[in-house]
Amino acid sequence: MNKMAKKIEEKEIEKSEEVLEETEEEIKTDEEPEEIEESEEQKEKSAIKKKEKDVEAVLNIYTSFNNTIAHVTDASGRTLAKVSGGMVTKHSRLKANPTIAMFIAKRISENMKEKGIKSLYVRIRAKTGSTGPGPGANAIIKSLSREGFKIINILDTTRVPRGGPKKQGGRRGRRV
Repeated sequence: MNKMAKKIEEKEIEKSEEVLEETEEEIKTDEEPEEIEESEEQKEKSAIKKKEKDVEAVLNIYTSFNNTIAHVTDASGRTLAKVSGGMVTKHSRLKANPTIAMFIAKRISENMKEKGIKSLYVRIRAKTGSTGPGPGANAIIKSLSREGFKIINILDTTRVPRGGPKKQGGRRGRRV
């Protein structure tokens, strides 16, 4: 048995030496990197493909009957652009006007084109408990789609009161 065990050990040692030699050869070939040269045309094509990638952003529109605020963020929530009605007009009574909303959209589109954004997820939010969004939301969406932005999704994120504090007026209601 001792002779058999010695033969088996010798065979195993030979196999391990062969494996070591093979790995050393592979390491030597890995150390000599092969240089692959790309032609200028291939570099230009790859650059064009990278530029064509569609960048998406989230457009948060807050509309009340007194003001319109548009806020563009990337997918992680970092602010890219923010424009409100007060930044566009000096008349406080016009801040919620659809015409002013078109100017808001124009300013936002300029900022987004600089950053390469082409498609949008839109979230519209109205004042909590109101019957509907203010007049500026539809105008912003319409003018952005005219500017060439792809609108992927429109979502209403208006907060809804559920219960909440007691309404004003007392037991017999408000006396008019």
